[in-house]
Order: sequence, then structure tokens, then C-alpha cells
Amino acid sequence: MIARALAFAIGAAMTVAVTLPSRAEAVNIQEVTSPGGITAWLVEDYTVPIVTMNLAFRGGAAQDGDDKAGLANLMSGLLDEGAGDLNSRAFQTRLEDLNIDLSFDAGRDAFYGNMRTLTTNLDEAIGLMRLALTEPRFDEEAVTRIRGQVVSNLRRGETDPNEIASRAFMRTLYGEHPYGRPTEGTLQTVSGLGADDLREFHRRIMARDNLLVVVVGAIDRARLAAALDEVFGGLPEKADLVPIPEVTARSGVADHATIGVPQTVIRLGGPGIKRDDPDFIPAFVANHILGGGTFSSRFYKEIREKRGLSYSVGTSLLAFDHSGAWIGAAATRADMAQTAVDLMVAETNRFAEEGPSERELTEAKDFLVGNYALRFDASQKIARQLLGIQLDRLGIDYVDRRNDLIRAVTAEDVQRAAQRVFGQQPSVVTVGTAQS
Repeated sequence: MIARALAFAIGAAMTVAVTLPSRAEAVNIQEVTSPGGITAWLVEDYTVPIVTMNLAFRGGAAQDGDDKAGLANLMSGLLDEGAGDLNSRAFQTRLEDLNIDLSFDAGRDAFYGNMRTLTTNLDEAIGLMRLALTEPRFDEEAVTRIRGQVVSNLRRGETDPNEIASRAFMRTLYGEHPYGRPTEGTLQTVSGLGADDLREFHRRIMARDNLLVVVVGAIDRARLAAALDEVFGGLPEKADLVPIPEVTARSGVADHATIGVPQTVIRLGGPGIKRDDPDFIPAFVANHILGGGTFSSRFYKEIREKRGLSYSVGTSLLAFDHSGAWIGAAATRADMAQTAVDLMVAETNRFAEEGPSERELTEAKDFLVGNYALRFDASQKIARQLLGIQLDRLGIDYVDRRNDLIRAVTAEDVQRAAQRVFGQQPSVVTVGTAQS
């Protein structure tokens, strides 16, 4: 697994009427600015008496530091473990009694929060969100307990071939760059993290200038404008983020981790393109044809359907703030691992050289246009989509433009993008029994 103002008199406002394909009526995405200058996107929806707030602060696990890897992830587990005058038990009891869903998560480039509540408990939910974001306690008991849970998860991950492969793949692509660090950290780094580290990270990351907010549900502009200042007004004006250097993912690197499991886990990929690249939409279509389509992709047909080598096989684009990459994934019998890798590499090379057939292009575009509707059939999905659009700086009208961008992609566009993304020798990581 992700809106704005009281009235024109107290803040700037913008409304975009977007006709989402999943609904017969237009959905109004309103840009609301609070009296204190905090901005959000709002979609009013009174179908059910629920309000969903999704937020992000730019700067996630990439801000941890080499010796403190896992800091953002640890903080995501502690913001609702006591805040203000409420200790962990009291805070969690309030959430449970009021049926408020409050959670946080750390990505590589952003730190996320989500709040979902019945409108009857909106005032209390706003108050608890404010406390979690502006007055976290980081009590010793809570820090010790949550850190212990993270350490336990890390120990389990040491014997999980998928976890080993994912970590090794990012390290293979990015080496010592912050993107090469595991977001959850390591046993050594997490064990050394304490309350002072959390307080300093909180001070650096959470501010108004790197904040993005989306609200969907039964709340009007006036109430949201007031809530924005109430929740976020106490945050510092500016974040203190460490600059993250641009980096190109590495190609043509091979790595193997030996572990006694019956199947070999495969990860392959290499340099891609960032989200603001003009070729990203063609690359998105290309990825669907190569491995993104669940039952229609070339990887699915060649690896699973024709040869039965892997139950699940596919590709994805990785669009980070400071790099682009792509990843392919599969798992197969140890004695067939090299065969599967060779087939995946050969199909990738062929696609980069030849591009798509007209049928592949038409079917991919039809699916991607039609499937977009499913991302907007619930308030939580709408909030996630709009927050992603904000993070990618695509503009408030992107939902209205997106399908036309897909429809406009030509075979030449896809071949050009495929050559750029899939045209280099991929890096390959395998995890399984010893290689012969």
C-alpha cells in the first residue's frame, strides 16, 4: 500500500472538476489554503460520515544517515505511542475507544501519515493527530518496545529469501547511496537508536514547507481550513533536510546469496527514468507490456504460461526523487534458476530492440485507461492517488489529463522508452542454494 480554505476572504482557493471514469458525476478536487497558509487538496464526499486525511513530509528514510539506518521507520512506529500528556496506553486507548485509525509509514523519499475517522469523532481525531505530529513523547518504555519489534522483524528477515533479495537488489543498484540502505535499517543500526535520535529526526523532517495533505470525505472547506491550522500550525516553518545526490542505478552487476531454500528468488533490473522525464508515460506503457500486466505481459507468457517456471513473475518501475530504476521479480526451482534468468534477460533485450506489436500496444493502453477507474472507487484510494500526484508534482488537474496521455502513446514512443529503460544489461540478484 494515498484539497483547501474557510472562504475566499481568508485564503486562496482553487477548484478543479475532474470527471473520474469510476463515477457518473464529476469529483471536485478543491485546493484549500488555511488562514495560516497551510495548503491541502479536498474532495468532499458525504456518501458515508467518514473523513480520511493522508499526508506526507518530503524526506523519508533517505534522511536517516548511514549509521542510523532505520530511524524514519522506527519513528513511524512511535508517533502514536504517546504524545502530549497521554502516555502510550492512554493514547492507544483513546484511538480504540473513538474508533480512529491513525498510522504512519516511512518511504525512501517521504514520511507518510494517515488518519481516518467518523465525523462524530473528527474533533478528537484532529486533536490526536496534532499531538502525534507536534508533541510525540518517545518515552523509554515505548522506544524499547517498538525497537524490539523492529529488531525481531529484522532477525526474521535474515532467513526470508524475498527480504534478502530485495535488500541485496537495492544495494546492488545503489551501493553506498542512501537508496542502497534498507529502510528498516540493520540489526546494528536499529539497536543503537534512541529517543534523542528520534527527537532530532522529528525536528528535521516535520515542517510546514515540506508538507503535503489530501482530505477526502464528509468535511467542508471551512472546517478543513480550520483543521489544517489546528493540526499543523504548531510545526516549524522549514524542514532541515540533508541534500540527497542524484544517482544512476548500476547495470550489469551480478550477486548471489546462498540460503537453504527449495526455490531461488530472482531480482533483476537496472537504470530507469524519473517521474518528471517526458518518456515516463511511454515507459509506463512499456513496463506493462514487458512485465507489468498480470496475465498479459511477455514475462508472464514466456516464464509462467509457456514453461511453468514461476508462479509469479513481473516488472515494475521505481521512480525515486533522485533516481529511476526498474525491477523484475520471479522465483523458481533452484535447478531452473539460471534458465529463468536467461529467459528474462533475453525477453528484455528483445523488447528493447523491437518494441511492441500493435496488438500489445492497443491492449496495454486499453487496460491502463480502463483500470484507472479502480484507483478511485473508495475514499482511501482517492486520498492515496491524490497524495501521490502531489508528491510527483503532476498538478491538480492530472487526473483529468492522465488517460489522454496514455492514449497518445505511439509504438515509436514505447520503443524509444523501452530502449532507454530496458536496453542495458540488467543487474541480477539471486537468493537460493549454492550456485554450481
